[in-house]
Parts: sequence; structure tokens; C-alpha cells
Amino acid sequence: MQPFQLPEFYMPYPARLNPNLERARAHSTAWARRMDFIDVPQHGTVIWNEQDLASHDYALLCAYTHPDASADDLDLVTDWYVWVFYFDDHFVELYKRNPGDTRGAKAHLDRLPLFMPVHGAITAEPENPVEKGLKDLWERTVPAHSADWRKRFADNTKHLLDESMWELLNISEGRLANPVEYIEMRRKVGGAPWSANLVEHVTGLEVPAAIALSRPLGVLRDTFSDAVHLRNDLFSYEREVLDEGELSNGVLVLEKFLDLPTQDAAHAVNDLLTSRLHQFEHTAVTEVPALLDEHAVDPAGRLAVAAYVKGLQDWQSGGHEWHLRSSRYMNEGALDSAGVLDGPTGLGTRAVRSLLATAPQRARAFANVPFAEVPPLPEPALDMPFTLSLNPHVAHAREASVRWAGEFGFFTDPAGVWTEEKLRDYDFAVCSAGIDPTGTPAELEVSAIWLTWGTYGDDYYPAVFGRTGDMAGARLATTRLKQLLTVTGTAPIEPVSPLERGLVDIWARTTAPMPPRNREQLRDALATMLDGWVWELKNQHENRVPDPVDYIEMRRATFGSDLTMSLMRFAHGDLLPPELLRTRAIRNIENSAIDYATLTNDLFSYRKEVQYEGELHNLVLVTRSFLDVDVERAHALVVDLANQRLRQFRHSVERELPALFEEFALDADRRAAVDRYVGELRNWMAGILNWHRVVRRYDEQTLERHFGRTPEPRVLRGPSGLGTRSARQFAAR
Repeated sequence: MQPFQLPEFYMPYPARLNPNLERARAHSTAWARRMDFIDVPQHGTVIWNEQDLASHDYALLCAYTHPDASADDLDLVTDWYVWVFYFDDHFVELYKRNPGDTRGAKAHLDRLPLFMPVHGAITAEPENPVEKGLKDLWERTVPAHSADWRKRFADNTKHLLDESMWELLNISEGRLANPVEYIEMRRKVGGAPWSANLVEHVTGLEVPAAIALSRPLGVLRDTFSDAVHLRNDLFSYEREVLDEGELSNGVLVLEKFLDLPTQDAAHAVNDLLTSRLHQFEHTAVTEVPALLDEHAVDPAGRLAVAAYVKGLQDWQSGGHEWHLRSSRYMNEGALDSAGVLDGPTGLGTRAVRSLLATAPQRARAFANVPFAEVPPLPEPALDMPFTLSLNPHVAHAREASVRWAGEFGFFTDPAGVWTEEKLRDYDFAVCSAGIDPTGTPAELEVSAIWLTWGTYGDDYYPAVFGRTGDMAGARLATTRLKQLLTVTGTAPIEPVSPLERGLVDIWARTTAPMPPRNREQLRDALATMLDGWVWELKNQHENRVPDPVDYIEMRRATFGSDLTMSLMRFAHGDLLPPELLRTRAIRNIENSAIDYATLTNDLFSYRKEVQYEGELHNLVLVTRSFLDVDVERAHALVVDLANQRLRQFRHSVERELPALFEEFALDADRRAAVDRYVGELRNWMAGILNWHRVVRRYDEQTLERHFGRTPEPRVLRGPSGLGTRSARQFAAR
């Protein structure tokens, strides 16, 4: 018996079959034989025989996922998928079933980039079928593409290969990832971003380089990837978890994290899959057109983006259809029931059923009632194993930051966002003193001023632009703030508001001693935060509770995490080179620390944001909406997730850093710099938690003093045309 019944999937796009299927089947079988994939033992183990290849039917996968591909392109893409699945099974048989051989696994993976040069020809000679197949495919594919596409494809292929080590190490340790870590790492090891590159190849059109790395295109890639992988997790649970002993499966991750029976965990994974597809559609409709206009993308570029979106949709529906048929997966009875419907069964009924079945979940995202009363909640039981130390210059930083805010007009701005009393209650100097316990008076002052400016801006945007729905004004204000972040020379505009004048001053103070490359990095970090504030306003304007994955990832931006971490990194100079900071170990350490801090803020600020400010951007609220649970359950889950992220931080420091030191052969000075940076992140988390516990910003008495009576719950503004009243009533139900 199957371990659970497959859920009903959201799939509004009809699957279509490429007419060149039989040719691709014959071609891929012959190609696999030439590459020694079939009946050729590897270290004494036969990975595939011809029956294995035929029953998996990768040609059918590609014929469904690329229904409009030419015969030649379908042959090439099918060969790529035969190769990638062979690589996966080869890695399973040789290394995952023998998890102690991490050295051999790493040596195997380290050679593969030799066969993916972005520039120039391949010079290495293949030593096994995986290398032989990769060399052949690379030489057949990349001549048709730009250097930008080649780099993106090489990076995604390398991620797909390298992150197999992450899965292997988890198996070796018997370690199950937390949900946030799992989603992040599954994107890389699962290969869907790699598939998205091949969608561009098949369309014959490349996404314009100017927007390829933008947030909207990134969201399309990420939501596509997450949906592909979560779908695969549902179909492959029996094979991976019960047969291979695999730990990287979303059903297993949610089963353990949410403490659910397997069947309920499968439904939760399907709900997340559906949410990611809803996010894909929302981004394609509401964000991509504005992006094209903002960058003045020409008609050819717009056509490329449209083809890309359509290609990703085709992949979703085609991939689902293949999973229903492939012998590789758990799908008993799924195909027979896929078309069952009480009523019409003609063309389009499955799509209609998908829309109806997921309508309640979609409606919940738009049904939040602002300013709803929040019941009393316990102080979050957050773990904190790191010792708190406070900088002795805290009093100097406190007075200096309050004086600075007054000089730049924060208390006299007509918007009336802050008063001096509020700023003294917020006492950002205490936060700075915990984050930087050994800093000089001048360093602590700058730190407190950055926290003052950033929090003022974070309060200013919803107060000034959110209440009026002035998205155009918010975008203009954001553009002006970015113009003031000069790398060299003077800004093209004069600052006019307190927010602008304050930014010019603290930017000059901070960047004066920096080399240009650090100024550019700091500017990019600030721009990311500013764009995050606009993203929040857009959701507020739509009264849309964000998708949980999108929220967690964007919360890192809106919190200004990269800004503060950039300043930490710069202090170490060249001892922390970019290639080191981009490694999996460092990114895991940073992201888990960031998430602990942002979730801490969400837990302490829940009443302030939801009851007094009508805010949508809080993971407790996002969890309530997504899981359809009460606030107490959502609050407890967020506490658990924060503590899990802290445990991941400690695990990465204890287990991944030593391996990183060896991999990069770091000398004593660089190892010491990494250790100091990790110590600064510990201080950062301890200082932020302490500030939330002692500050006068979130307690009930201060909230009543700052906000007065709680506003009455109300339905936000929005469309007012024919039918909108009934739509609001439906959403409220």
C-alpha cells in the first residue's frame, strides 16, 4: 500500500504533448547507450539497464513539458534530462547508499565544472559516463547562447550538482532540515532553476539580461522551482524516504516540523505547492508588466518574457502529467482518478475543478480584516545560548541619535510619524550596544543612527503612503532615496525631506572611508531594503497576505539585514573575499541568523502591527492565513521555527565551517576573520533579542500611549466596481 493518498493538485493549465515524442524516445535511448549509461557497471554497480530507462520515459517528460519544441530541440532537451536523472541515480548508488565516502563524492563533483566552461572549449577528458554525457551536451547547447545565459546555466548546473553534498551530509548525520532551509536548498539540488534555463533554450528567446536577476523574474523562477520540487516530493515520497532512506523530502520535513500524520503532511505540502503557483500567477500579472515598463524593454524582450512565462506554465502541467505516468514514482490509481468529476468531464473540467478546489485558499489571502483585536499571547520562549554584552558607550549613542533625529526634522515633519518621546522609548542605542559591545563611541553612534533612520523609514512608508494608497508617491520617494546613494561624486538631486536629508548625512559618514566596491555593495543592500518597503505597500494596497515562502525571503530585505551585515563584513576587509561569502556554509549561517532576528521581531511586534497598525507583514499572521489555524497555534509554530533556525546556525558553524576551512585551505588569519564574523552574528542575535525584551515599543501600556484607542476593524479600500461587494463578502466568509 502507498504511504498516503495523493492529494488533488492545483493545475489550471492543460497539458499538451509534443508530436515528436517517438523520435525523442529512440534518440535518447541510442544516446544513453553511446554515453555508457546502460548496462555499464560503475564501481561494480550497474546504474541502469534499458528497461529502467524505458520505464522512466524521460522523453515523455520532455514531450509534455516542452510541447512546442522542435524535433531537434526535443532530442537535445531529452538528452539533458536523461543525463541529470542518470547523474542523480549514479550519485545515489555510489555515494548516498555509502554515505561515509564524502571524500569520493566531493572529488566526483569537483571535476564536473571542467565540462561546463562559460568561455572557451572543454579541454579535460571525461573519466566516467556522467562526465562524458555532460561534455557532449555542453558542446551541443551553449554555442546558440549569449555569455549571460551560459553563465546562468553553468551556475544553476553547478548548484544542482554541488548541493548533492548537502543531501549526502544530512544523510550521514541523520539530520532533517527545517522547512526554510529545505525550501532554499531544494531549489538548488532539485534542478528546477536549471530546467527554467532550458525553457529559454527551447523558446529560442533569452530573457533580457537587464531584468533576468530582478525580483519579479526571480519570483517566477523560485515559485516555478518550488512547485516542481514539492510536486516531486509528493510523488517520490515512497521511493526516496522508504526505499532510499532520503531525508530531503518536503512531506517528511513538514511531517516532523508540524507533528502531523503522513497524510496530513502530504496535504500541507500540496497547500504550499498551490500557494507557490498562486504566487507565480500573481507576480506574472501584477509585477512583470510594471517591470517591463520600468526598464523600457523592447518588443523582442517582451516576447521573450511572455514565452518564458508560458514555457514555465507548460512545464508545470507537463511535469504533473508525466508524474502520473512514470514508473519512477508513487502514482497508483492517480491517472484513473485524475479526470473523475461529479458532472461534466469534457475539455477544461480538470482546470475548473482545480480553480474551485483551491478557491478558499486563494480567498483567505485577501480576506484579512485589518485592526482585528489580538488576544493576550505569552512572551515567546526563544532560545538564546549566546552571552549578551552591552557597550559601555550606550548613553552617548542614545543622546547622539536623538539629537541627530531632531536636527534633521524627524519630530517636526508634517507627517507626524515620530515624536522625541517615541524615539526615546524605542532606544535604538540599546540595540546597537548589544550588537556591537566593543565598538568605539563614534562607531556606536553611527550604528544607532542607522537603526534610527531605518526604523523611521519603515514606519514612515506605511503611515504616509499606505493610508492613502499612494503607490506612485512611494515609488517616486524610493527612486529619490536611491539617487542619493552616490558611489562617486554628488547626488543628482537635492534632499528635501527629513528622510532624505538624514540619509545623505549618515551615508556620507559611513561611506567616506570605504573603497568604491564597498560603497556599491552597501548601496545595493539599501536599495533592496527600499524595494522591500514598496513590496509591503503593494500587498497592503491589495489587502493580500503574502505567500509564506515569499514573505520569509522578503522579510530579510525589509528588515535591513543585508545592510547591517554588509557593515560587519566590510570591517574585515579582504580577509572575507566574495567567493568565501558566497559559499553554502556562510549563506546558511547568515540566513539562519537573519531569520532568527526577523522572526523575533514578528513575535514581539504582532499586537502592535496587527491590532494597532492594520499590518499584514508578520509571520504569525501569514501562518494563520496559510494553515487556517488560530493565533495561538500560529504563534507557537513561529517560535518553533525561530528556534529551529537558531539550531541551524549552530549546526552550520559547528559542522560546515570546519569543512569550509579545509576546502578553501584558509590560513590562520582568514580563519580568525571568519570566527570573528560568526561571533559578531552571535552578538547581533543576542542584542536584537535583548532589545525586544527591554524596549518600550511593543508592550500594552506603550501601545496605548502611542496609538490611543485601537481602530475599529474594517475592510480596506480596494476595487469598487460591479460585483466587488459580493466578492468581499465571499472573501470574508
